[in-house]
Amino acid sequence: MNEQIAPEYLRGRVVTPTEVIVDGLVVLRGATIAWVGEAARAVAAGWSGVPDAVEPPVTVLPGLVDIHTHGGGGASYPDATTPEDALVAVHEHRRHGTTTLVASLVTAAPDTLRQRVGVLTALAEAGEIAGIHLEGPFVSTARCGAQDPALIQRADAGLTRELAALARGHLVTMTVAPELAGVAGDGGVVDALIDVGALASFGHTDASWQQTTDALDDARARLAAAPGRRSGRSTVTHLFNGMRPMTHRDPGPIPVFLAAAARGDVVVELIGDGTHVAPEMVQSVFSLVGAANVALVTDAMAAAGMPDGAYRLGSQDVTVEHGVARLTHGGSIAGGTAHLLDIVRTTVAGGVPLVDVLRAAATTPATVLGDATIGALEAGRRADVLVVDDDFRVLSVRRAGVMVAP
Repeated sequence: MNEQIAPEYLRGRVVTPTEVIVDGLVVLRGATIAWVGEAARAVAAGWSGVPDAVEPPVTVLPGLVDIHTHGGGGASYPDATTPEDALVAVHEHRRHGTTTLVASLVTAAPDTLRQRVGVLTALAEAGEIAGIHLEGPFVSTARCGAQDPALIQRADAGLTRELAALARGHLVTMTVAPELAGVAGDGGVVDALIDVGALASFGHTDASWQQTTDALDDARARLAAAPGRRSGRSTVTHLFNGMRPMTHRDPGPIPVFLAAAARGDVVVELIGDGTHVAPEMVQSVFSLVGAANVALVTDAMAAAGMPDGAYRLGSQDVTVEHGVARLTHGGSIAGGTAHLLDIVRTTVAGGVPLVDVLRAAATTPATVLGDATIGALEAGRRADVLVVDDDFRVLSVRRAGVMVAP
């Protein structure tokens, strides 16, 4: 810590991974959080010039971490041909409190994936994004959702390794259907992902209960044996969406994913925007598996922060009406239009405690990235801080101590 840098004080309700400090203080010194605690204890801790409490009090949150987002502000990562194109979406989400994000691609032809990975790798190396998520192309045609079924391919560990090499260490996750031949087992896609420092994210699947169980067991064992792994847990791509539904005679993958999350073996993504998953179901999942095993995500596409209209998501035409994005031909939901802060607001309104919501919107996704410097208001972490009002409207956003909004 550089003692020559003057401290900056943020006072209000402070949300940590374990509690809400009613009258708290976050002290920033440059790019680092220097101290977090009750404002009344700040002077005893050596901080002078602490500001008076403001009325109405503001709420101080950690910068949000979104590990599944396809775009925003009119720009789409699957359609971006230059880093400048993709940055439009990065900045759209950053201004709304997402200080760390993973850029997601969709199923596409191999040459398209190679080019898009190159674009996003440049952003990752510049520190603008935290990494890359490949949603496909090894997914189920029966549960493809907005993925183009004509471009879905057989599982190919060789292509996986090639794309990972182009990503130069920045490939974070890849969505795969566990039932496909060549996904699990020696020399499979999951094996290749772990070998290159990435994680399998199981989804867009029509798998049975047994196929899902076998694939998760295989991935868990391989991760446990992998040195220098990013995380010890696979993820589940947007639980419920793009997968065989659960019934009492045909359980499918969902109860396996929930049980694995409850054991702490996987992290389940939830698109808690009120469109993809009902708020009551979101609350139920938090109750069943705990916030340490949930990552709230947006699955946002280009229309996030934009008006209704016509958009693109990779090879697919999308129409947005009343804030809901659907394939123009077919009607499947085609990603989200919310910012992660909107999902925080919706999830809190749905009855999930604020501490749990922020853990799932910041702390838990940071563990997927394997990055202990972000995701919480704790001394020593990066100064990513979001200040909001009672309605979760942005008042200010700081990333590494630098003001990015308003």
